[in-house]
Amino acid sequence: SARVMDAVTKAVQSFAVYGFPESHAISFAILAYASCWLKVHRPAEFTAGLLNNQPMGFYSPATLVADAKRHGLRIKPVSVLESNWFCEVESDEVLRLGLCYVRGMGREDGERIVAERLKTPFSSLVDFQFRTALPQTTARALAKIGALNGLAEHRRDAQWKIEVSRDADDLFARVEGEAALPLAAMNPVDRLRADYSGTGLSIGPHPMRLIRAQLPDVWRASDLAGARSGTLVKIAGQVICRQRPGTAKGFVFVSLEDETGVANAIITPQLFERYRLRVEEEAFLVIGGVMQSAENVVHVKARSIEALQFRELAVPASHDFR
Repeated sequence: SARVMDAVTKAVQSFAVYGFPESHAISFAILAYASCWLKVHRPAEFTAGLLNNQPMGFYSPATLVADAKRHGLRIKPVSVLESNWFCEVESDEVLRLGLCYVRGMGREDGERIVAERLKTPFSSLVDFQFRTALPQTTARALAKIGALNGLAEHRRDAQWKIEVSRDADDLFARVEGEAALPLAAMNPVDRLRADYSGTGLSIGPHPMRLIRAQLPDVWRASDLAGARSGTLVKIAGQVICRQRPGTAKGFVFVSLEDETGVANAIITPQLFERYRLRVEEEAFLVIGGVMQSAENVVHVKARSIEALQFRELAVPASHDFR
């Protein structure tokens, strides 16, 4: 009957969102095994590979970087003195971010920076400006994210100095200015904001670390495993994933990232409809609910959902299925 056909079609469409043919199972298993082995034994190479092949996968570069740091990998910032175009492994425990993560920078400009540096290291910011001849918008982007640190005292010092016009025909154009800098160095929130807007990620503290003291009743993600099932808890963090599979009968699954890891919440259809705009649009949430744990699977069944005010950060987009 038409009713049966509609039911079967709907079920197939829902499964198609995340399912795959059984014939692919072995290939997926091998890929999962290889990825796990690399993440455990060669974390620098594994992370570099993921970062250099974006966009891809389930998690944003910001989440990949945060996870790598929690697992002991040291990640160095973008620097015109050290970075190549792609992210590169410096040692077993150290990864250097590449110029490819500078938003607004073209590959041609990035590779010119590297080529000039390989000829002779940059001796000053003025030397850098003359030899690279970057568009002003690109120079501003580099200054903002701290990529010119080492040629300037700090980010705002670089932002101030790169605004000086450098005319090759001017005899005094290569003279470094000695005027007192009128701009104070960025504070941690300023740097975090600049990192997210300029590269889409940050190697600095996670946003939740900056406001943790204001959330005394909120559990950290890493501590949830120690909570008893049935306990009322609150979790909070940056929304990195929203899922509403067609086979889940309207239930929504939300992942919140904090400075220690990722906490997962389940939202009933009724609660989702009540807070739909909040769940779908807010970058940071506080979710209160009942702790549920079984066989090492930990999540919170939501009872309340609040927006966490951290609007000044241009955080990366979440990974959403709706």
